[in-house]
Amino acid sequence: MTLDHLPWHRPAAYDDRPCVRDERTELTYRAFAERVDAAAGQLAGLGVGPGSVVAVMLPNRVELLVAIMAAWRLGAAATPVNPTFTATEAGHQVEDSGAVVVLTGDPAARFGSATTLDVADLATVPSGVPLPAAHTESGDLALLVYTSGSTGRPKGVMLDHGNVDAMIASMGEAIAIGPDDHCLLVLPLFHVNAICVSFLTPMSVGAQLSVLQRFHPVEFLQAVETLRPTYFSAVPTIYSHLVALPAEVRPDTSSVRFAICGAAPAPPELFAAVERRFGFPLVEGYGLSEGTCASTCNPVEGLRKPGTVGPALPGQLVAIMAPDGTLVPTGERGEVVVKGANVMRGYLNRPEATAETLGDGWLHTGDVGILDEDGYLRIVDRIKDMIIRGGENIYPKEIENVLHGDPAVLEAAVVGGPDPVYGEVVVAFVSARPDHAVDVDVDALLARCRAELTKIKVPVALHVLDALPKNPVGKIDKPALRARLAPTTTAGRA
Repeated sequence: MTLDHLPWHRPAAYDDRPCVRDERTELTYRAFAERVDAAAGQLAGLGVGPGSVVAVMLPNRVELLVAIMAAWRLGAAATPVNPTFTATEAGHQVEDSGAVVVLTGDPAARFGSATTLDVADLATVPSGVPLPAAHTESGDLALLVYTSGSTGRPKGVMLDHGNVDAMIASMGEAIAIGPDDHCLLVLPLFHVNAICVSFLTPMSVGAQLSVLQRFHPVEFLQAVETLRPTYFSAVPTIYSHLVALPAEVRPDTSSVRFAICGAAPAPPELFAAVERRFGFPLVEGYGLSEGTCASTCNPVEGLRKPGTVGPALPGQLVAIMAPDGTLVPTGERGEVVVKGANVMRGYLNRPEATAETLGDGWLHTGDVGILDEDGYLRIVDRIKDMIIRGGENIYPKEIENVLHGDPAVLEAAVVGGPDPVYGEVVVAFVSARPDHAVDVDVDALLARCRAELTKIKVPVALHVLDALPKNPVGKIDKPALRARLAPTTTAGRA
């Protein structure tokens, strides 16, 4: 395995090419490598070495990427921490990962025995003290990415360099990434999507990366006009905000050859709206942190099937499994399972959880899906999100797709609410498009549901919120919505 994501395996021809920029800094590949060596020397002086873990708790910026590479330069792993975490949340990740150094923008922060390094003090010039020879095996731990914790305390997903390299090769082939590409990174870099798809994939071929610290619709489109990226990856909420901008906002997006949508389900109408308005194809992908980011994606060139997340990426096998462990035929629903060199080695210090997820040789995703005759995957729903009403299984995504069909609805989420008779009943939450002239009409939405869904799938309550709650990676926080529900609920504005 070549480990092309590592600078010391990179062709020298890349050295003077533009590499990465943010609002403060712009570096060539050579300058980036020098920054990595400088930071590596500093981390080594703080006790970082082979087998160590470095925690990086920063908003999107070049130094975050330098620190990850510097850890790898020393044979250590990196664990990216959400910079908006509370002290308790961040402390859990730092302690659980065993990080010896935490790079942060808060010099007053303290995390047990770990050394805190202020990003303002991160070395930018090599000290002159020789570093040990760079040597990385594919089985060496690269990243500890923590799950969002919606089903309990966050778990550390162990991704080794072989996993990372397999993911980069798989995604790079699927999107035909080349040295003339330029990625505009807007997703948070504490998530493996941004690290692999937006950072490491272009870096492996000598392409460019521009890093945005945060998303704002107008500023994002201005960056597209100014920087002229060829692709970017984002979540459905970002695309919803972009298409909701006033009609007079007409940016030049001609440099963009495609964009990727992932991390959460999106209605087919959103993809059509993006392509109509901005003129570039939007391809939907699917995957888990446990699979180092992505396992399927609709092709940039070729047949894109709305409502699906595309076929398996190169080098991966995606199948549908019945509860008894057998693989089901085409067209039948079951749990989505994945095999490939991208699949994690396991959860840190969680042997039981690892066995449950990987024990039979497949990565069990917890998602219900269907494969069609062309191998395109349609996600039906999360197993844990399934509503069981009086013994009948109801999949929220089907109802959410109906709600998304109303032009006034920006986002929709459906959860199970407690009921003394049926156990669970269907409860819906929606938010309105900011550009819509009238409020969401609850009665009209319920009428739409009654027209398109069987009776048991029609929400017994529908709440209009100013915004739906999100978890740290931008997905709608369904546990938070369930927590809002009292034993009885009525339709209306919450």
